[in-house]
Amino acid sequence: MPEYKYEDAIARLEEIIEKLEGGNLSLEESLSLFEEGVKLTKICTKILDEAEGRVQVLIKDLNGQIDFKDFDGGCA
Repeated sequence: MPEYKYEDAIARLEEIIEKLEGGNLSLEESLSLFEEGVKLTKICTKILDEAEGRVQVLIKDLNGQIDFKDFDGGCA
C-alpha cells in the first residue's frame, strides 16, 4: 500500500464507502475494497496517534525538571 497523507487516506476511504454502498460490485470486488478500507483505517489511526504524541507541551517546573503535559488545544 502506498504512503498516504491523512487527508488522502480519508478521501480514498470515502470513495470505497460510496462504491460499497452502491451495491453494484461482485463479492470479490467488495471484499477487496473492504480489505483496502481496513488497511486505510489502520493507517489513519497510526497517523492520528503519531500526531497526538507530537501535540505535547514541555513545561519546565521551578526545580528545573522537565514535565510533559498534554496540549488541550486551549479548550476549557
